[in-house]
Amino acid sequence: MRREGIDQDLRNLAFDFFYWFSRFEFALKEKRFLKSETTGARAEPNWDKFVKAHRAAYVVTPAGTALIAENPRRQIVGDPDHDFEDLPFSPNTADLDRVVAFAKTVRNNLFHGGKHGHDQWDDPDRMRRLLQLTITVLAELAALGDFGGDYDRYY
Repeated sequence: MRREGIDQDLRNLAFDFFYWFSRFEFALKEKRFLKSETTGARAEPNWDKFVKAHRAAYVVTPAGTALIAENPRRQIVGDPDHDFEDLPFSPNTADLDRVVAFAKTVRNNLFHGGKHGHDQWDDPDRMRRLLQLTITVLAELAALGDFGGDYDRYY
């Protein structure tokens, strides 16, 4: 998808996606879901700690189910061109693990991923669905984590 082919609505949605994704990672840090608790360490969010803490309480929502069904794929190194593959889940992978992995994959693909060569990347309707679903899922996960104002407070 070329820059000039992205309409204003999709641009706004991409901004909202990054806004809410960054708010969620901020809230993870504020709630002490950190990769390291060592004083002086980089303050990095730890999604795995969040998943472990909330896996048992999570009930998949319609947005979560839809995100799983969309099956965002991750970019991999190819020869000669990069490619995309399904995320490798075991059959007993919990819904929360899947939803979080897919939300992070949407973010990685939008920010770092390939912008060509994949038949679904240039589909603006699919991009809208993925962004909207992930924004909804993030709000649901913020509620699950009781993030409150750390997530949804406007400054």
